[in-house]
Amino acid sequence: MNSSIKSKIQECEERLKNAMLQSNVSVLDELLAPDLVFTNHLGHLMGKDDDLGAHQSGMLKIEKMDLSDQHIKTLHDAAIVTVQARILGSFAGESSENNFRFTRVWEKMPKGTWQVVVVHSCIVV
Repeated sequence: MNSSIKSKIQECEERLKNAMLQSNVSVLDELLAPDLVFTNHLGHLMGKDDDLGAHQSGMLKIEKMDLSDQHIKTLHDAAIVTVQARILGSFAGESSENNFRFTRVWEKMPKGTWQVVVVHSCIVV
């Protein structure tokens, strides 16, 4: 495994977590690819604008996120991350607390930055 790529992806994952907790749309905008494909835990397809809009409007608020069981598989200019997340927050004013499993694909962009291009999530019961 390429340890420098793994280290960079761990940094990106930490930035993503903090941006989600703070609803920091400018950092999320940097980390999410313009053509992001996000399949949420309900099976709905979402894009980057949907995700940013939920944070920007306050519809999605994440109060706490505990991550565990993270695995990173590096490829040439991509990385696949699986991680479990215990998330406490609210969506459209309705509070919830659930365990999720996320799979994210990070791609190295031409300028050398890394962005999430694909996300899949499910609820872990």
